[in-house]
Amino acid sequence: MRVIVSANACTDGTEAMVQQMQDEFSAHGHELICLSSPTPGKVGALNRAEAALPVGTRIYLDADVICDPPLIGQLRQALDTDQPRYATGTLAVAPARSAFTRAYARFWQKLPFVKGGTVGAGLFAVNAAGRERWGGFPDIISDDTFVRLQFLPHERIETPARYHWPMVEGLDRLIRVRRRQDMGVEELRQLYPQIMSNEGKSPLRKSTLLRLAATDPAGFAAYMTVHLAVRARRGGKEWSRGR
Repeated sequence: MRVIVSANACTDGTEAMVQQMQDEFSAHGHELICLSSPTPGKVGALNRAEAALPVGTRIYLDADVICDPPLIGQLRQALDTDQPRYATGTLAVAPARSAFTRAYARFWQKLPFVKGGTVGAGLFAVNAAGRERWGGFPDIISDDTFVRLQFLPHERIETPARYHWPMVEGLDRLIRVRRRQDMGVEELRQLYPQIMSNEGKSPLRKSTLLRLAATDPAGFAAYMTVHLAVRARRGGKEWSRGR
């Protein structure tokens, strides 16, 4: 593997940590590279990393995601075809510290979109044929959704191995992140309407929502609090890290 850490305006010692681990990677037959830039922005970081890679399978991983050991091998196996394919692992929300986020995450994981699989939030992979479906990453909010919707539902694969994906803590941060996510989807709808029909996710029907609410009233209350707060006040393009 060639592993690239694209460090964009990092102030937490990321570059030094990568340098300390490079010999260990080499001892196992892999290559670890750090690309450091003073310019913030995830899209720029993605495109810088892309420029340092040959044609082949790509695995895109957010910095706060932890993979179970079998995951990389399962992704490679799923993408071992000449046909365009997209793959991800089974999403597992990491344990939250705050009671509100725990309730929200518990309910969110039961929603049809999440239960339907191949969510790809925080971790997704494509093979060489799949990567040909777009050029550089555009300057948009939702890069993961942009890539997922390049593929039809039958071209997207969820592997059994899990990856652990954290949610932000507390009501205020969840509102900011959810608002940004909604803005990202709307941005895609305006800029790339042709890919929106590839979504294929199950709709959230009122009957489903009520059934879930009956099984988890606290989780439903947390989810609807965030949902209604986002609908009540549309924000600008503020940046908010996390979920």
